[in-house]
This record gives sequence, C-alpha cells and structure tokens, in this order.
Amino acid sequence: MKLTGGLLVWAALTLLACGVEAHPLRTGYLEITRTAGDQYHVHWTLPTPDGLPSGVDVVFDEHCTASDAPVVGDTLMRMDRSWNLRCPGGLSGTELRAVGLDPGASDLLVRIVDGAVTVQRLTSTAPSLWFPGSEQASGGAGTYFRLGFEHILFGIDHLLFVLGLLLIVRNHWMLVKTITAFTVAHSITLAAATLGIVQVPTAPLNAAIALSILCLGVEVARSWRGRTSLALRQPWLLAFAFGLLHGLGFASGLSGLGLPRSDIPLALLLFNLGVEAGQLLFVALVLMLERAVRLLEIRWPRPVVYLPGYVLGTLGAYWAIDRIAAMVGGTG
Repeated sequence: MKLTGGLLVWAALTLLACGVEAHPLRTGYLEITRTAGDQYHVHWTLPTPDGLPSGVDVVFDEHCTASDAPVVGDTLMRMDRSWNLRCPGGLSGTELRAVGLDPGASDLLVRIVDGAVTVQRLTSTAPSLWFPGSEQASGGAGTYFRLGFEHILFGIDHLLFVLGLLLIVRNHWMLVKTITAFTVAHSITLAAATLGIVQVPTAPLNAAIALSILCLGVEVARSWRGRTSLALRQPWLLAFAFGLLHGLGFASGLSGLGLPRSDIPLALLLFNLGVEAGQLLFVALVLMLERAVRLLEIRWPRPVVYLPGYVLGTLGAYWAIDRIAAMVGGTG
C-alpha cells in the first residue's frame, strides 16, 4: 500500500515544519494548596530545556500577598519556585492570570487543593481563570486527555515520523502492525519516564528523535526506488525501535510537571490516551486523503514521487544538526 494522496498531507506539514521549531509543547505546573484559613502554599514548576528563562509569569489577585520570599530550586532543565500566599477571604471568586504563554509552545496546568481538588489548564487563548468554590470543583481527566492530544498534534517531528511510516508500509495488515508497534513502544517509555524509572537528558533525546526522522527519510527514498531493506520488509521493527525514543519525547509533557504521586497513574493513562487519539486522527486523515486522491486517479511526476523521502531526510538532518549544535554550544 503505497500512499500517494498522503503526499499532500506531507507537503502541508513540511511547510508548517519549515515555519516553526519542531519542539514539543512545554507545560508548566502550578499547585495551590490551602494550608490554614486564608493561607496558601504555592508551588510553580516550568520546564526550561534550553536553559533560558521562559518569559512566563503568574499573577494573582491584587489582594493576595506573598508571606515570604520564594524558595528557589532551579535546575538546568526546570524552573522551580515555592512560596506562601495570604488571601484575606480566600481565593474563591478571585482571578489568576498567566502572562507570556506562547501559542502552541507553552501552557500551564493549575491544580487547586481547597477542600476539593480542581485541575484547569491555561493557554495563550485562555490565560486566566476564576477560582471556583468547592461546588464547582472538577477533576483533571479531561485536562490530561487534551494535554496528550495536543502534545502530539503540536509535535511536528512526531507527526512527520508517523507520516514516514505510512509512506513505507506495503499493505493494510502491515499498517496495523506498524502503528501498533509504534504505540506499544512509545507507551512503554512514556510510562517509564513519567514514573521516574528512566531519565534521559532532553537535548540528546531531541537530537536522537531528529536522527530517527532522517533514517526514515532514507528508507522512504529507498522504497520509491524499488529497493529493499529489513526496515522496508518489516517496518514494524523500525517503528518499535524508534517508538521507544519518541515515547521519551512524549513524556516531556508530564515528567517535568512535578505532579503528586497520587495523580500520576490517572494522568499518565489519560495523557497516553490523548496521544493515541491524536495519532489515530492523524493516520485517519492521511488515509482518507490518500483514498480521495486515488479516486481522482492523479498521476504523480517522478520527481514528486521521490520528493517525500528527500525532504523528510533533509528536515531530519537539519533538526539533528541544529539540536546537536545547540547541545554542544550549551543552549539545548
């Protein structure tokens, strides 16, 4: 099953990838816990994988004042702040704003423990929230699912890898095996990284993910030339091997949040389901477009047939060089 209509999807993603950096969505975490009366403890964590300030800030209602100076626990990869807050009359009915969130690049997960637990998400299009009373409290199930769903849809490098897999599969049964292998592999490392079993520095991981796209580009070009290899005969093996790397990349959406251990199992399950839903939606769209173009009986010129592998490989090489250079230079 050689995808032809999928070239249109690939071309659109290539244009998008050339206009943005292929980095995953960076999610910060803000936990606000009532300790006594009008006293609250605030813990704010924000990933900074490039080692540079993020430009994001949180602003509480003006009648809330800090009771002490923030305790700083920054690392190279994460900004970490903790402080106590006094809000006469409580937080209910007051507003919290996140300033400096970038569209498609950063957001903030807010967990409020005030009698009941509320989890909400702030984005560049919805950067503020009004603190609810206990009767308005809600769990974070939908929030964690959406976080996973958007994490893969904003992860252009991950989508390009999935598209590359679709371009080398031979038939529908092999497609099922390949997508299943990729799913199983990235689910394993997503869970391992989120639970703290495996820890891999972000910079070399991003470089390795870029190299996986480069490798896949080579296989796509080889397939369209009528050649063969183990990866082309059994693409599920390639999908499983590199899926382990991409799972570690997905884990960056959860592992750096500093979630309470009691929340991790549910958050991990729903986040992973969100990732799978986004992946399956993307695959379905590619297959639908491929089917539509087949019905139109479009004949692609030979240069267009070869183009996907070359551009996929070129993007992988560009990202790999860029990420390795940033890592060596100390900015990645």
